[in-house]
Amino acid sequence: MKKSSAVLVLIACAVLAGCNSSQQINGNSMKTVNRSISYIKERLPLEKRIEYEVAFWTLRDEIRNNKEFLEAIDGKTPDQLISTGKELFVKRKAAGNKEYEQFNNWEQMIAQYSDERVEQNRKKTPDDRDKKNPHSINYKLNAM
Repeated sequence: MKKSSAVLVLIACAVLAGCNSSQQINGNSMKTVNRSISYIKERLPLEKRIEYEVAFWTLRDEIRNNKEFLEAIDGKTPDQLISTGKELFVKRKAAGNKEYEQFNNWEQMIAQYSDERVEQNRKKTPDDRDKKNPHSINYKLNAM
């Protein structure tokens, strides 16, 4: 009886620990970082996704060493990562970084990147083969 109670408590603790870290980046390896970044990004509201991505890549650009990067990002929540990205933006802008001269603040940069993403996602011109026979996808399969 005592053993089953102990096992039940351990399982409950493991489940709770797993639930608590679902919004935290797992920095055990680059593979787990990429997996947790993707997992978290998919669950963020649309307006926060680009800000989250930009903050991640800003931090990655700042810290090139994998071990140092993993230590810096491990356990961060989306809000903490975004806050770090904002701090790096301010630091780089103050240092005269050419990439940031065009932006007055972090929000303006994110707005521009959001607009660019929307523009990228728009389909520019439909494929001519889709116009000729819209019910056939054979040409798409043959390219593989």
